[in-house]
Amino acid sequence: MLILLPPSEGKTAAAGGTAVDLSSLSFPGLEIARKQVMEALAEVSGREDALALLGVGASLTDDVDRNRRLPAEPAAPAHRVYSGVLYEALGYPTLTPAQRRKADEWIVVVSALWGAVGFADRIPAYRLSMSTALPEVGRLAAFWKPLLSEALTERAGEGLVVDCRSSTYAAAYTPPAARTVAVDVFTERAGKRTVVSHFAKHHRGEFVRHLLARRGKAPASPEALLELAQQRWNAELREGTARKPHSLALILEG
Repeated sequence: MLILLPPSEGKTAAAGGTAVDLSSLSFPGLEIARKQVMEALAEVSGREDALALLGVGASLTDDVDRNRRLPAEPAAPAHRVYSGVLYEALGYPTLTPAQRRKADEWIVVVSALWGAVGFADRIPAYRLSMSTALPEVGRLAAFWKPLLSEALTERAGEGLVVDCRSSTYAAAYTPPAARTVAVDVFTERAGKRTVVSHFAKHHRGEFVRHLLARRGKAPASPEALLELAQQRWNAELREGTARKPHSLALILEG
């Protein structure tokens, strides 16, 4: 099984420890591209108009300044650095040892800086969105797409892909449609269904935790994933097409 997550916008910097070792990260074939993006990000982050180029406000000046020192910044496991709503709901620190091993094996975070990292990969905190365009690199989703197509399709193999990414990060990699289930969250009131935006992150995090807590083998089909979801949510599965993945809807009462 492959579970695809987006990074969190907010990240928790490691208090100390060794710096990132690019050669130790998952998907070693991405190392040259990672160096290229890191160097371009450092150059942009040193400009007077860095905040505008990176699409962030003045409150994040320290984060942008850190981008210039990433090769020397202390690193921590990705599941600790990414600390937003989805990751809080997933609750890695409170998983059992067996559940953590599943998380480390199954979860991959699609990243604007790293391309893709495993959950246990040690990385520094950084500030960069997949929608950004960097000099000599271009728009990051387009830059990473051919590289991730090879790396992640090989990683997925013949197993099920559970896609919990936002659209910004989904643009960087399109998994095989027949074996992929995108997880969407809706509220339903008086028969009318509405897409959940911000709180979708929370419920996707809870759904991933539910997957990890399940005993036995990983679900091997979209139908098996639906059955697992229905243990806790009102859920429906919409079949995909040759080019469009299946869609699992978690439906909340409005």
